[in-house]
Amino acid sequence: MLKNFLKVAWRNLYKNKSFSFIHILGLTIGITVCMMIFLYITNEFSVDSFHQKGKNIYRVMRGYDATKARVPYLSGPYAPALLNDYPNDIKKAVRVMPTQGLVTLGKNSFSEKHVYAVDPDFFELFSFGLIKGNINAVLRDPHSVVLTETTAKKYFGNADAIGKVIQMDKSLPLKVTGIVRDVPSNSHLNFDMVIPITNYVNDEWFTRWRNNNGFVYVELNNNVNPAQLEKQFPAFMDKYMGKELAQMHAHFDLALTPLKDIYFEESSSFDQVKHGDKKVVYIFLSIAVLILVIACINFMNLATLRAVERSKEVGLRKVLGAMRNSLIWQFIGESVLLTLIACVFATALLLLVMPWYNSLLGYSLSISWSSPAIYLFLLSVILFVGFLAGSYPAFFLSSFTPIQALKGKLQLGKGGAFFRQALVVVQFSISVFLIISTIVIKKQMSFVKNKDLGYSKAQTIIIPIDNGDIYNNRNSFKNELMAHSNVESVSMMSGEPGGYYDRHSFEVEGQHETYNARTEFADFEYVKTLGLKIIAGRDFSSKFATDTIGSALINETAARQLGFTPAQAVGKWIIDNMRDSSRRHIIGVVKDFNFLSLKENMDALVITPAEDRRVAVIKLKPGNLTAGLNLIKQAYTKAAPAYPMEYTFLDQKFDTTYKADLRQQTILSVFSGLAIFIACLGLFGLASFTAAKRTKEIGVRKVLGSSVQNILMLLSGDMLKPVLIATVIAIPLGYYSADKWLQNFAYRTPMHWWVFGLAAIITFSIAIFTVSFQSLKAALANPVKSLRSE
Repeated sequence: MLKNFLKVAWRNLYKNKSFSFIHILGLTIGITVCMMIFLYITNEFSVDSFHQKGKNIYRVMRGYDATKARVPYLSGPYAPALLNDYPNDIKKAVRVMPTQGLVTLGKNSFSEKHVYAVDPDFFELFSFGLIKGNINAVLRDPHSVVLTETTAKKYFGNADAIGKVIQMDKSLPLKVTGIVRDVPSNSHLNFDMVIPITNYVNDEWFTRWRNNNGFVYVELNNNVNPAQLEKQFPAFMDKYMGKELAQMHAHFDLALTPLKDIYFEESSSFDQVKHGDKKVVYIFLSIAVLILVIACINFMNLATLRAVERSKEVGLRKVLGAMRNSLIWQFIGESVLLTLIACVFATALLLLVMPWYNSLLGYSLSISWSSPAIYLFLLSVILFVGFLAGSYPAFFLSSFTPIQALKGKLQLGKGGAFFRQALVVVQFSISVFLIISTIVIKKQMSFVKNKDLGYSKAQTIIIPIDNGDIYNNRNSFKNELMAHSNVESVSMMSGEPGGYYDRHSFEVEGQHETYNARTEFADFEYVKTLGLKIIAGRDFSSKFATDTIGSALINETAARQLGFTPAQAVGKWIIDNMRDSSRRHIIGVVKDFNFLSLKENMDALVITPAEDRRVAVIKLKPGNLTAGLNLIKQAYTKAAPAYPMEYTFLDQKFDTTYKADLRQQTILSVFSGLAIFIACLGLFGLASFTAAKRTKEIGVRKVLGSSVQNILMLLSGDMLKPVLIATVIAIPLGYYSADKWLQNFAYRTPMHWWVFGLAAIITFSIAIFTVSFQSLKAALANPVKSLRSE
């Protein structure tokens, strides 16, 4: 019986090659998209799941403002103090400090950006898969280092790296004591080499409680309630930082985030670990479902249309004793077979597009053919799609009465036509919805990219001050650059626009409560280099001896929040409670500029000349950019000869700040195109079938005087009505969805009517082209041929 079913199914697929091709192509694309998104989603929800002690691991978070998200950065003393005060609750406390450095090996130097300084029991806590080395002793020696497989191969090729010595920052010799597997893509931590944190524990900056520079992960003992432990943290903070916090007029509290929640937590994007967004995951999942639904609708529609052609087959089989259940399983079996073929093609297509997909995601996803999950997923798709797509045609075909079927008098009826049109409406509603979403995202990204941010970013280069040589020689580096005529201005600062800005608490003249604001520590050329506008008071100036230790600039928002006009704010004093506690007078107010992402509202900013230099921002004069870069490289080589110069352009911050949104735009554009392509495949099949069934009608109309244009409009009009209805349905849904997405941005593009008009025009243009091809072919056919059999 099964053999007979498969034989009949194969013959039907082979007999109707064009319809089978449309079926298989639509399902192949739909299943490929589903497989791509399946790999992405399983990776997202499996982040950090490979750690054996994961259920007991928590990251300690610090809060300073009830209205703001907690941050993960803590200072060096926290971990030993937590272990000391809560020995019955905390089994391990491991510090992880992201850092970087210059690695020297013989005559070769490498600038390593992904270095972790950690406590010795790091690999006991986290299951990163140590290949070589003793897990209990690999980091006990301060002069040891653990390399990933890729890093070890980069340094030593295929030779055994264990026992080899490398130099860190020209002063710290490190012996390779372990090799660890490359960090998997489903880890929020990411490193290329690991060194002991004991190299820093005696440094003065590391031992200060207020110098927050790394993360603390704790392993709780079994049966410890994290919520109960958190209730004890206020006493802990009061014990160790009470006096200091009182002097700063600040308040810190601690909380515990489970390891499994770190990846999706709404934390700062500057915490130097990998984070995901559940909204994006659900968007991807929705797209996969929508595209698969479109592909299934194609199958149902075209299979139902072929009912008339197969009616005699059904009638004959019923006369010969076939039961309805047998017929249902026959047609569902054909659907499953077709889906199986599509799965084979989808798997091949997936392997072809994986390099592009990995490039788009920014990390590597791999297909684990040894995992049962991928086979279970494919089996589920085959059964689900096979039964979903084949169910309606199967029940529809098996319901024919044998007498009507054998006489050839079977009619699909108005009910069947209505159902097919309803399916087309669903298909194109999804397509229009995706097109609207794509246009809105593209429009918002264009708005963000072209918005006047209030500062000058053209011809501006950012050099990180990320090593001891460039930091110690920063003034000579600056003077060297300023001596060149190609350089307009140079400023050393703690954070460039779009970078990181600390938040401090301030006492302000005339204010009874402490005031929180973002801080920028910069030299006197800050305003000039960024092209900011002073709207009250004056800029920093070397003509005033007190400016270095007694002055500050604020932005408009800070003045407004303090209840001052810009002019009133000038002359008021402020005290940075978290820094030097000395009075500084506000000498000027700068016009608001978007120093943060446009996803955030304008915030208050206090700019002082206090010493904290993390980047050099260099403004070149218009002209030869290459010449300007060359002279910067020469000056950098003179200041830090051992380190390779790394730089970015300030106007490139757009691409890094909105990387996730640009990725969404690309993915949505591709998937929208695929969705409407699959929908048009179905429309093409419907147009082909309709034209074939109305051949004699078209012949009669042409004999009676109808023009090609009239016939073309008649055929196309019937097919485009569902597309029009779909557009009307999709527009309000698209508006609602796009408006919700735009809420992520504090500054957003308006929702113009033309967005929806453009989506409708795109959809109709593609649909008209699809339908007209078959309609025109039918309209131009010779009526003699179509009427010959009459």
